Amino acid sequence: MTRAMRLAGDAPSCGPASETGGATGAVNTGVNAGVNAGATDGPPLVWQRFSVPFAFPVAFTEAVFDPANPVLLDVLSAREADKRHRCLVFVDDGLIAAAPETVGAIEAYCAAHVGRIALVAPPVAVAGGERVKNAPAHLAAIQTAIQTHRIDRHDFVLAVGGGAMLDAVGLAAALAHRGVRLIRVPTTVLGQNDSGVGVKNAVNFNGVKNYLGAFAPPWAVLNDHAFIRRLPPRDRIAGVAEAVKVALIRDAAFFGWLEGAADRLAVFDEEAERRMIRRCAELHMRQIGAGGDPFETGSARPLDYGHWSAHKLESMTGHAVRHGEAVAIGLALDARYSVLAGLLSPADGERVAALLRRLGLPLLHEALTRVRADGRFVILDGLEEFREHLGGEMTITLLAALGTGVEVNAIDPALMGAAIGWLAAMRER
Repeated sequence: MTRAMRLAGDAPSCGPASETGGATGAVNTGVNAGVNAGATDGPPLVWQRFSVPFAFPVAFTEAVFDPANPVLLDVLSAREADKRHRCLVFVDDGLIAAAPETVGAIEAYCAAHVGRIALVAPPVAVAGGERVKNAPAHLAAIQTAIQTHRIDRHDFVLAVGGGAMLDAVGLAAALAHRGVRLIRVPTTVLGQNDSGVGVKNAVNFNGVKNYLGAFAPPWAVLNDHAFIRRLPPRDRIAGVAEAVKVALIRDAAFFGWLEGAADRLAVFDEEAERRMIRRCAELHMRQIGAGGDPFETGSARPLDYGHWSAHKLESMTGHAVRHGEAVAIGLALDARYSVLAGLLSPADGERVAALLRRLGLPLLHEALTRVRADGRFVILDGLEEFREHLGGEMTITLLAALGTGVEVNAIDPALMGAAIGWLAAMRER
């Protein structure tokens, strides 16, 4: 790839690393080696073990649908170089409204490479934002389009849009034929530096965020910075919250860099913005790929630092608060709680709040201060909802230092209330 860089290792193929989709490693089909294949008196418990490694490229490019840009062709042809690849493209309707020429650019790209790309239908508009995740009809419409155009496991679904839209299209692709090839083209900061490079897909159900979903790594992720320039300022800065998050739990040096670059990021300096997106994506990929639990089978979710309250705030406000804004509030809240719990120094807690404010991110929303008749903060209901989403023991990531996350299994409601009070006072300074 001449106009992109690959971050997910050097593997040339996409999807499961095995060319046949098969497993690697030994298969143990008996408790001991002496069990005969035809025996009827063998052990009562027989284990089958296999592993399927995944590898997919993440490209950082410019003008991905310029016919001269080979990145999309490269990922389509990574496994079958000489094939004409059938593609069905879904486009976020918010992107279409902001940049209506996008649909024509996609069609022109496919026409310019008609010998290698077969566009099975004009690009399909899909609701953007939380709308697509809240109404089951949207997911059904995406699935119907995949079925109508007879997309199979050797064809491609392209999702071009924001993180919520990628989530919904990704879930539909994961369900169709138990999984068809998905290429994500994230068009927001949040999509490019966090959710777009991950392995999760989901929609909301009965008011619960991401209740219906699947772990399904994409075939490829194509990050095009040209889309970032088109974002409204509010959405463009909201995505930086995820960079602050991953810096806080995994990379103190990156946190320091964010402090130094905050004034440039706040006015969308492109060099700083590109570096922020790339480093944030790298850290998310490292955690998913090397953290030991990519499909979240355990009880800890370090990449969801600050998210237990963020998800609840989103639902409490009917998603009037952007995801990144809610995350920023959650980061500040849990940083202050970490201070009050004796885990984080007060000076470091102040640095977290100061960085968020310099970036133009919020520290408080009135929903955070709502209380029930008994005086309990409504936001605390988010703790059990967060635990239930993963299952097992409640595990919340807090801060032991800038760049170092620590897992705890209980939250003191009184201390959390004090943390909320501190944020309210901070807003008045």
